[in-house]
Amino acid sequence: MTDSTTVDRSTDVSQALENLGPDEALKHNSDYLRGTINHSLLDRITGGVPFEDNKLMKFHGIYQQDDRDIRDERRRQKLEPAITFMVRVRLPGGVCTTEQWLKIDALARAHGGNQIRLTTRQTFQFHWVVKEDIRATIQGLHDVLLDTIAACGDDARTVMATANPEDSALHAEVAALSKQLSDHVIPKTRAYHEIWYGEERVASSENEEPFYGKTYLPRKFKIGFVIPPSNDVDVYTQDMGFIAVTGPDGLEGFNVTIGGGMGRTDNEPRTYPRLGDVIGFIPKERLIETADAIVGVQRDFGNRKERARARFKYTVDDKGLDWIKGEIERRMGAPFEAVRPYRFTSNGDVFGWQRTDNGHYNYTLFVENGRVIDRSGQPLLEALRAIARNHAGKFRLSANQNLIIADVEPEDRARIDALLAEYGLAGNGRTSALRLNSMACVALPTCPLAMAEAERYLPELVTKVEAILAENGLTDDAITMRMTGCPNGCARPYVAEIAFTGRAPGKYNLYIGGGFHGERLNTLYRENIGEPAILEILSEMLGRYAAERGEGERFGDFVMRAGYLPG
Repeated sequence: MTDSTTVDRSTDVSQALENLGPDEALKHNSDYLRGTINHSLLDRITGGVPFEDNKLMKFHGIYQQDDRDIRDERRRQKLEPAITFMVRVRLPGGVCTTEQWLKIDALARAHGGNQIRLTTRQTFQFHWVVKEDIRATIQGLHDVLLDTIAACGDDARTVMATANPEDSALHAEVAALSKQLSDHVIPKTRAYHEIWYGEERVASSENEEPFYGKTYLPRKFKIGFVIPPSNDVDVYTQDMGFIAVTGPDGLEGFNVTIGGGMGRTDNEPRTYPRLGDVIGFIPKERLIETADAIVGVQRDFGNRKERARARFKYTVDDKGLDWIKGEIERRMGAPFEAVRPYRFTSNGDVFGWQRTDNGHYNYTLFVENGRVIDRSGQPLLEALRAIARNHAGKFRLSANQNLIIADVEPEDRARIDALLAEYGLAGNGRTSALRLNSMACVALPTCPLAMAEAERYLPELVTKVEAILAENGLTDDAITMRMTGCPNGCARPYVAEIAFTGRAPGKYNLYIGGGFHGERLNTLYRENIGEPAILEILSEMLGRYAAERGEGERFGDFVMRAGYLPG
């Protein structure tokens, strides 16, 4: 048994508000996330909202941003920044109907700059939404039973689940459980319905947040389901992960991971990425009570004084894994069972057509860095609208920012092929394995945290690295490469075999040696370097890899063995 009196509680929710960080008082005094958002939306003097409402709107799935490409010019003209908003959809398991896709498409054309962003967490983001259009965007999503609740903020975020092109009854069951859990863990306040749907507030004596309370969680909390051998959701990077375990009769339960997370701060050694620990097995019937226990431990013991140390990974390290596990078991009322065997082989996607176990077909489409937009020679937005109008199945968004045209009847496959060909997308997965396994966050020009380019630059860098691969006969060898514009890790860079995090315009930290299926963190190799140094380093490494690698040896494993990194 655990005893909460044996651990340091000087930074958690048990303390008085004045002894905690300013975000705690803001949440506590927000009237369950209402703040003055309604009033701020009516203010036409500014394109933005006040600091406090901007913070609270994150719980509603909305971030205030501005166009950083023109920020300096507007400052010179003594103008307010070109403020717009990012609106992120809650889409558990990345499952989307064609009706929902068509609505997303229409909203993107009306309010989102004629583009859609597929995220690294299997959902949609709209960028370039002006303040006057936020409510219309959210109401449009409501028309097709979508919302943005808890897509951001100090709460349990959109729940991920393996999107395998070889779809099966098992995948469908896990996707359904991801939605059940997502619906269970989102905030219960009616603030969202009042602000965005215009519903009247109803007086009640009931507690609006029986689980979260007035201060919600210390920081964001990420959840993912994964079905081996694919680790496409990078389960070890989640605050709480569920690894599916099957038996003769199908899904039996899950091995549970806790304490993963990617974010870090440069030059701050007390912040770091961390892989989750596998702490035991649960039968599937105990999913909800287990999730409540784990999230509840973070709610009650997470650091609310120092926001940089508020993620669950630090709670696990500060309190100790054994203590955390014991406290979770105490709340569950039963111990975890022993971890069941499992094995991962990759965290990437499989492209093209795959037959499912029900005789239908899925087609995985490569969407570079998740940007769905009409470009010269490849009108992707238009193509997917045409496919949605002619597709009787559904779509699945992958954790690698790609799109699966799912549940295609055998007799409909030719029609989908014809549409792919018509819009120049046939065989779009026939590119280098490096490009297919690359991923970037949005970064500039919209992300306020970005220090360097990511999405707009990575394709160009990949092209230059592809030339090195071709020289060494490595074009078809899968290597994971990821890039973020800052150290926060939205594209999960710290588990990639090669990764870049932005330090300044044109300058990046280079990391190498991550595990191919996300099982090992990479290591900082060079700091604050530009493209010439990057290409020189990779040319030498990839040349040696081609010449000296063992049978089936992955690049990340090779650089560890070859002595590039400390042992």
